[in-house]
Amino acid sequence: MSEQEKVNFGLERVAPEEKTQRVGEVFSRVARRYDVMNDLMSIGTHRLFKRMAIQMMRLRTGHKVLDLAGGTGDMSRLLAPAVGHEGLVVLADPNEPMMSVGRDRLLDAGLEQVQFVQSPGEDLPFADASFDSACISFGIRNFTDKDRALREILRVLKPGGPLLVLEFSKPELSFVENAYAGFQALWPAAGQMIVGDSQPYQYLIDSIRTHPDQKALKQMFEDAGFKDVRYHNLMTGIAAIHRGVKPSGDSR
Repeated sequence: MSEQEKVNFGLERVAPEEKTQRVGEVFSRVARRYDVMNDLMSIGTHRLFKRMAIQMMRLRTGHKVLDLAGGTGDMSRLLAPAVGHEGLVVLADPNEPMMSVGRDRLLDAGLEQVQFVQSPGEDLPFADASFDSACISFGIRNFTDKDRALREILRVLKPGGPLLVLEFSKPELSFVENAYAGFQALWPAAGQMIVGDSQPYQYLIDSIRTHPDQKALKQMFEDAGFKDVRYHNLMTGIAAIHRGVKPSGDSR
């Protein structure tokens, strides 16, 4: 396999099928304590960021929403009240252990308008123009083929439907970047203490470093066919929310 055909798994260059397998193993290992570590690593700010992203989706009662790479269901739990009992949230994720945690949690909360579909983002089992909107929260950097996944999301959105992607990004200020890198260096040790496994959190750090920056991801949205693409930096760019819209004349 040529170097151009390989993809990033953290700092390594591997075959696409190897990345898919190894990412699956990472999340299977941390599924039960995933949300505890998220709170610790973000000092709770990820919950605020997710609410901001949902506000930018402009949801209404009765909407059908795709929560892609929805994992343990944090986003779906916020999306469900926004669409009401007349609406539908589809949590799609390739990892069954992560979805199992989310399924138990959301059913216990009585959120019956959430459905669960095991699927990768690159090959969605939904008809064209099925969803009013879609979101990915801290998941797109784990996709094996981000470009293909963006095209698939465009396909299943209704014309005029937005995609919101919340993801770690590149701080604009060097002193913030350096300070955050020092904070990230603590994550593997914390993972070892809390989850009993440091390797997934070293992968997390490395995947953030190799993820496209704000402008590059914006260009990927546009190359996939999204219009009116914008991004909003959070905490000077430690994370960012990208928003793009399926063109109103696109009948796919």
